[in-house]
Amino acid sequence: MSRPPLPPFTRETAAQKARMAEDAWNSRDPVKVSLAYTEDSRWRNRSEVFQGREAIVAFLTRKWEKEHDYRLIKDLWAFDGNHIAVRFQYEWHDGKGQWYRSYGNEQWEFDEHGLMRRREASINDIMIAEKDRRFHWAAPGPRPADVPGLGTDPF
Repeated sequence: MSRPPLPPFTRETAAQKARMAEDAWNSRDPVKVSLAYTEDSRWRNRSEVFQGREAIVAFLTRKWEKEHDYRLIKDLWAFDGNHIAVRFQYEWHDGKGQWYRSYGNEQWEFDEHGLMRRREASINDIMIAEKDRRFHWAAPGPRPADVPGLGTDPF
């Protein structure tokens, strides 16, 4: 299976890959998201380390059962060959209605077919008031074209 764009990445194709990942994650469909990764993809997400699509689906299922009304923006940070780094923010609320904004960075490594074989994510959560939310598009679903990325002042 091939998942274009393929490495080696250009600025344009790396940004396209980041936006494709953002759109998939905003679908909140664990199986759909898992198909962008190799069968044996290795992940570190916060303090969790696991491997394989089955583990990815289980992780994302747990994540989105906890993180309600999830909306994510990913921006390209850097790229080289078959590696991409992104910075991201997402907003969500817990079961009690408390809103959070989560800030993070990810490093990705792709195989020759454009599937991600390694993902490392560092993430911090900050409690926010509902009035301070920035991401308001209909969810689940992709960020509309008229909603900008994180820009130069992400905080």
